[in-house]
Amino acid sequence: MTTQEPSKPAPPNWPRISTALYYEDSRAAIEWLCRAFGFQVRLLVEGENGSVAHSELVYGEGLIMVSHPKPERFPHAKAPSQLGGANTQNIMVYVDDAEAHCARARAAGARIVKELETVDHGEEYWSERGYECVDLGGHHWWFYERLRNPKTA
Repeated sequence: MTTQEPSKPAPPNWPRISTALYYEDSRAAIEWLCRAFGFQVRLLVEGENGSVAHSELVYGEGLIMVSHPKPERFPHAKAPSQLGGANTQNIMVYVDDAEAHCARARAAGARIVKELETVDHGEEYWSERGYECVDLGGHHWWFYERLRNPKTA
């Protein structure tokens, strides 16, 4: 096992790791992600013809960027709908109440592909409850609530 090298602090108001998601209708996706999952818009930069050039959505300390695919700038970045539904990444978010979150997502039209379940990895590890869903753009999400943290020495 390797040890992590010390690092400088992340930029102010920016998490150490964030992700960008692409949707063919990014404006509708932003509205849906806020309604269904509880994200909040921190920044929305308008592009040409009402498109979204850049956005930042936050959930607790987490941040995602949402925009439409930009083949001229990022030819490798595509929405799942442009890849036959394939995902090249999946997102896991810890929530305070997995059951309430699942009900909210379901009511907003999220397709639940794995119903709520409790997973116990043993006394030395953790236990959590959560579900998996697919959003309106085809991205897969896992939302989990930690029930028990690992035992520490």
